[in-house]
Amino acid sequence: MPNIEHLQIVNVAPAKMYEVLTKAEGLSEVWTNELTVKDEIGFINEFHFGSDDVTKMQVVELEKDRKIVWKCVDSDPEWMDTFISFEIEEKNNKSHITLKHSDWREVTSFYRFCNYNWGMFLYSLKSYCEDGVGLPYQKRKF
Repeated sequence: MPNIEHLQIVNVAPAKMYEVLTKAEGLSEVWTNELTVKDEIGFINEFHFGSDDVTKMQVVELEKDRKIVWKCVDSDPEWMDTFISFEIEEKNNKSHITLKHSDWREVTSFYRFCNYNWGMFLYSLKSYCEDGVGLPYQKRKF
């Protein structure tokens, strides 16, 4: 099964990175302003992208300051039963974050579109953590 993987280096401690990726305040500035999230195993996070586009991710793993894993339970059919993970490692006083979107069934045009957009997500994450200004869905051009 194909996977998407990206690495970003961010000039913040892993604790800050973990907080941004598990709390509404951070994710709303990085991914989408319209969301409901909780850092609790089993909780279904909801991310809204426009009036009729919702993505639901079940929190399946949380390892404080190190790892977050979500399972897609409702979204585009190609995302169903895929996993998104954020692995955080500290090196030289920086957070090295590996984003993985795994268990795609095949490489499609949508897979390629999402691959690009996960890169944009990490750019937004770095910008928000380092400069206080992210690039969520509502500010992006598609």
